[in-house]
Amino acid sequence: MNWTEATVHVIDFEGSRRSGILEFGVATVRGGRVVETRTRLCRPRGRVSREEVRTHGIRAEEAERGEPFETEWAYFTARRRTGPFAAHFAAVENSLLKSVWPYPGNVPDFTGMAASSSDWGPWVDSGRLLPGLFEGLCGIGLSELIEAFDQTEALARLAEEHCPPDRRAYHCALYDALASALLLFVVAGYPEYRDRSLSWLLEMSAGSGRDGERLRQRRLF
Repeated sequence: MNWTEATVHVIDFEGSRRSGILEFGVATVRGGRVVETRTRLCRPRGRVSREEVRTHGIRAEEAERGEPFETEWAYFTARRRTGPFAAHFAAVENSLLKSVWPYPGNVPDFTGMAASSSDWGPWVDSGRLLPGLFEGLCGIGLSELIEAFDQTEALARLAEEHCPPDRRAYHCALYDALASALLLFVVAGYPEYRDRSLSWLLEMSAGSGRDGERLRQRRLF
């Protein structure tokens, strides 16, 4: 399947293993556009430190009004069944997700190497993908890449359409998910990458480490 026509769910979490997931944002993309979004605050399961608040701006008393993240099992497993998950440096999101639910149950394997999987991954990772495709980038942080590829105004427009008015900045979950989605659209804008397969996208997102080698070995056999 051409990856640009596949459904991909771009995710961002704010929080930590100590405090739990305090906010999630999901931007579902397909065909080069955002087709669905969802975000909300979630009740902490541990102490929210001052350092965390300085980073994401979510106070414990605000998050306490939300339902626990654990109530979203049906939502996240349903999304995982329809497309791979994506994030910017996805190891963080993968770790937080697994701290709540180690496995999603039986879900499709979008690498094309098997019919099914019992893992949340492999993830599409814009934090690995773009530096691997474009040499000479001055920075690989989310805001740095958005600026480098001239996506600041596009992100502002998406944020105005989809994000809560007080959560339209970096370190706000849906805002960051939309930023990562825009970076995937940047890749899709290059003819040499546009018509590649979804398995190629997942392989390139895994980089040259153990995960990437595992995907390459699975493709060979």
